[in-house]
Amino acid sequence: MSPRPAEGAEAPKGPSKSELKKRAKEEEKARKAAEKAAKQAELEAQKAAAEVDFATEFYGKLPLNQSQSRPRRERVQIASLTPEHDGQTVLVRARVQTSRAQGSKMVFLNLRQRIDSVQALLVLTPGKVSKQMLKWAAGLQTESIVLAEGVVKKSPEPIKSATVSDVELHLTQLHLISGLDTKLPFTVDDANRPQENTEQNAADQEQEAEAPEEAEAEEGDEGGIKIKRVLLKTRLDNRVVDLRTQTNQAVFRLQAAIGSFFREYLEGQGFIEIHSPKLQGAATESGASVFEVSYFKGKAYLAQSPQLAKQMAIASDFERVYEIGPVFRAENSFTHRHMTEFIGLDLEMAIEEHYHEVMELLDGLFLHLFRGLKQKYAKEIETVRKQFPADEFKWREGPEGTLKLSFREAVDLLVADGVPREDLDDIDTTNEKRLGRIVREKYDTDYFIIDKFPMALRPFYTMPDPEDPTLSNSYDFFMRGEEILSGAQRVHDAKLLSEQMRQKGINPESMKTYLQAFQLGCPPHGGGGIGLERVLMLFLKLNNIRRASLFPRDPKRLEP
Repeated sequence: MSPRPAEGAEAPKGPSKSELKKRAKEEEKARKAAEKAAKQAELEAQKAAAEVDFATEFYGKLPLNQSQSRPRRERVQIASLTPEHDGQTVLVRARVQTSRAQGSKMVFLNLRQRIDSVQALLVLTPGKVSKQMLKWAAGLQTESIVLAEGVVKKSPEPIKSATVSDVELHLTQLHLISGLDTKLPFTVDDANRPQENTEQNAADQEQEAEAPEEAEAEEGDEGGIKIKRVLLKTRLDNRVVDLRTQTNQAVFRLQAAIGSFFREYLEGQGFIEIHSPKLQGAATESGASVFEVSYFKGKAYLAQSPQLAKQMAIASDFERVYEIGPVFRAENSFTHRHMTEFIGLDLEMAIEEHYHEVMELLDGLFLHLFRGLKQKYAKEIETVRKQFPADEFKWREGPEGTLKLSFREAVDLLVADGVPREDLDDIDTTNEKRLGRIVREKYDTDYFIIDKFPMALRPFYTMPDPEDPTLSNSYDFFMRGEEILSGAQRVHDAKLLSEQMRQKGINPESMKTYLQAFQLGCPPHGGGGIGLERVLMLFLKLNNIRRASLFPRDPKRLEP
């Protein structure tokens, strides 16, 4: 029984009509909201069921390749794709150079292999290409390596953004082989941008490479669009990415071709390849420009050239030898054409009557090289010119042959152009370039030879001129006004060689094993040394030798 209220107290009242009405409205509102939520959940479930990703097997990250299987699926090269492949399904491994979504139904990819690229297209297709697949493809990082399968289709109009411009690839499958674990220092597109090819630009690049505080890239303007120009230092600091550019892929194909043409020509002339040691007990040429290294309890030197070994091979009756190998120069110079390590293309040969036999053979070698590059590597040369515009390299053919000047004639040309004669005891780099411009204007050639250098300018093993001992039987070869080969007839008489060593401040006893080769009898001989990277730089007019070296070394760079 409920207790009775105290006398005089009011009995409790129930909810009012307005409160009941309000409560009923809230309950109705909550019921409708619950129904709406249930209906929405049902719709979303139906939508999700309708959008099941049917393309999961057609895209995604591949398992780590540990050679666990070998299905032998044939891959094709992008460069081989032509309109004749129209309608064929092909499989390509390539890098993603660019990725661009167009709305929610299409993704464009630019796929790259070395210097070649093709446009690939992924289109939303029921039962084949899902929305999820499109979204995944659009999110691929540039420079990712993918395995792409698709149908080759003729392009209705040339595709300017790809080197293979007359077809495109309509993708049916796209799988990621290798992605990126870090941020790109710059894009390959930015690194591929055309550059001004001027002497001032070359000087700027030298300063770039020397100044570590330079920014990663400088802002520029191209057609009203802000773009990034990647500086040389940044390129060299991140060389692996820089080497992926189509320009660099072409540059190093051309570098390989120069070595191939060098071998091809010399072996056709009866030369054999030798391999000389790069650790030596004495400096080859100048003690001031040699790297000294510890050698057990003593010391050794990195070879400045294979000069001594080449001559000793001639004394050993090899008659004609060549070598392709590293050369080390401890020169603390920071110019557009010097490095502390480069690849030397060296040769030496016995002569029968006159040292011009060597000079003429070398001339034939260069002409073979120039013709071969022009005839067989036009595509690579054109690829480089897109980034480094340059006049075509010129040389003389026919009866007139290569231009040959004596040192005195070269000096006379410079004097006639306004250079004081007293400044021309030697032709320095500035005057070399000036002479190159004079020769181009007067003789229409970028390639020429200077003979009969002053004896004072040549190393101790150079043969003096028989009529004027102040001159030597030596020559330099030039491309675009810069020296690319230095050579001469060598001294093969031990007594004369000892005398010339002493005149140059070299103690013959310090090189007695070298001298012994001549004391035992050696035929007259001569040769020359070519800087591979310098030839490549000048043929393409790259302006800086570091661009012609895979991983360049200079006084401030030992990495990467």
